[in-house]
Amino acid sequence: PPDRGRRRLVAMTIWGVAFVAAWFLIGLPTDPAYAFLWIWAATIAWHSSRPWRSHLRFARDWVPVVLLFAVYNLSRGFADNGAVPHAYELVAADRFMFGWATGGEVPTVWLQQHLYRPEVQWWDVAASWVYFSHFVVTLAAAAVLWLRNRSRWGAYMRRWGFLCAAGLATYFLYPAAPPWWAAQNGLIEEVARISTRGWKEFGMHGAGNLLNAGQIASNPVAAMPSLHTAWALFVVLFFMTATRKRWWPLLLAYPLAMTFTLVYSGEHYVIDVLVGWTYVGVTFLVVGLAERWWAAHRARRGPAGTAA
Repeated sequence: PPDRGRRRLVAMTIWGVAFVAAWFLIGLPTDPAYAFLWIWAATIAWHSSRPWRSHLRFARDWVPVVLLFAVYNLSRGFADNGAVPHAYELVAADRFMFGWATGGEVPTVWLQQHLYRPEVQWWDVAASWVYFSHFVVTLAAAAVLWLRNRSRWGAYMRRWGFLCAAGLATYFLYPAAPPWWAAQNGLIEEVARISTRGWKEFGMHGAGNLLNAGQIASNPVAAMPSLHTAWALFVVLFFMTATRKRWWPLLLAYPLAMTFTLVYSGEHYVIDVLVGWTYVGVTFLVVGLAERWWAAHRARRGPAGTAA
């Protein structure tokens, strides 16, 4: 830019200060609508020299997406329909896969027996940040795509929407309870729900207010599949083909860190994670086939269809 980026630097600094202040006063932006407002504000600050019609195009494209995810969050809360959730088979699956190494316990119980302490440890802090990243990374990546390549943004959103729809349908068809619920009902040994405790180490008692409120209000039997790990793997796979291979281990470390966080904190079983990863593979396959079919269909229609 003519001013060597000074205007952008000032605008992003103002945005950063406002974000941190809201973070401490209100909480981390884990609600889709609230997160969208901060992401939109960041794009405005980054391109503050552009006319407002450019910024309004961002809202035009994103409002339907935010509304869909708001409906997704609300409908997920009704997925159990008052039925008793599935739990025994999930416990049995984790014990079958890992009982030989954990003394017959599910991995969540074994990890908390070896790592959980009354005092907050450094791995609790890391786990809390990894857990929070679920609410930011996928949306932030989508925002960057929208700014750089709108066609790729569309491909990203089609896959992300399909993945969420498949997960939501499964919540209705197969309501499943997480480890902390199973522990409360005596199905496994005691498990603490500790996904947000790490922020207290920095005196950030209010940092997770929105997230903690969301956990209380959310559906407790929407554990299968784990969309936390599914979203993490989805973002990595989407960008992997455009990334040099030497960075692949670092990228893949993110879904693995999310897996550890969710299993250790009592939010998911390992079987939930594996099913979530399977959904990611199915998503790329199905949406990719649908896109190729649509491209072939338009090609068959000839120049008139292409122009339309």
